[in-house]
Amino acid sequence: MHYDAMAWIDEYYALIIVLVGGLLIGMAAEQIRAAQRRRAWLERNGSRPPQRDSADQLRVVMRSDFFAQPLLNRGEARLFRELDRFVTARNPDWQVMAQVSLGEILRGGDAEAHSCINSKRVDLLIVNENCQPMHVIEYQGAGHYKGTAAARDAVKKEAL
Repeated sequence: MHYDAMAWIDEYYALIIVLVGGLLIGMAAEQIRAAQRRRAWLERNGSRPPQRDSADQLRVVMRSDFFAQPLLNRGEARLFRELDRFVTARNPDWQVMAQVSLGEILRGGDAEAHSCINSKRVDLLIVNENCQPMHVIEYQGAGHYKGTAAARDAVKKEAL
């Protein structure tokens, strides 16, 4: 029995090391990608995108081409895979989900409060066998420390 407990502790520490390493690599990669996206946007447009109503949005979307892109960056994807293996190995009925809207997993009586959280997403969500949210994990990538990220995180934390 002592050996089994030690093996589980070794697996636990190995997972922690993998997760921390993935976080650090992902943060660095995301910082580089975010800077490249900002430079490209400013070179193309010279300013921030304009606010548009629904009809304007439809016209813009109709004249645009879209292509699929990964749901997660490399660091997030690495974390997702390791967490998914870890969770399902311990409870096969539980699942890890990515980029889930808070508006889909939280309800309340205040419509204004719900609209404040509806567009915010959690990076990773662990759900039980009934798809009931159990745990939320936020990936601290490059965007986490820029602009209004602290305020967005405070809104998420309060809602959760």
